[in-house]
Amino acid sequence: MSDDLTAEADRRLEDALASTGARDPREFYRERLKELKQANPDGYAEAVAFYRDDLIPEVASGEGDPLVAWTEYGRRLAEALAPGRTVAVDVTGRAHTYEPPAPRDHLILHLPGGRGGRALLVGLPAELTPAQRATYDVLVSGRQKLPG
Repeated sequence: MSDDLTAEADRRLEDALASTGARDPREFYRERLKELKQANPDGYAEAVAFYRDDLIPEVASGEGDPLVAWTEYGRRLAEALAPGRTVAVDVTGRAHTYEPPAPRDHLILHLPGGRGGRALLVGLPAELTPAQRATYDVLVSGRQKLPG
């Protein structure tokens, strides 16, 4: 992967973020990668290879939506960390099976299967509705009381 390819992919993502007002997912994906490196070294290696060999070339090519490509990468990271299912939470707080591309106003969460655990953040809309904020607070943050 060349520096030019990475720079072009970054430029395309930055343009998409600026034109849509979407939140940049890279910060919480970096955190997810750190968790994955500790919990699943093979999954981490696969995620890094996918980033290098698939994500960056796809985004840099200009084919498709960079935000959709990055969201799908985030879903892959979450699945590697905790197998389960990914949902899109609409503005009313109702969860739907995640199908790319999800509407930009949906909160995207990965729900671990098996023993459970907290939901993993995959994608944030520009602004959370009160229903999405409540969903996030309970499923991701683990809050059981309303903020006072």
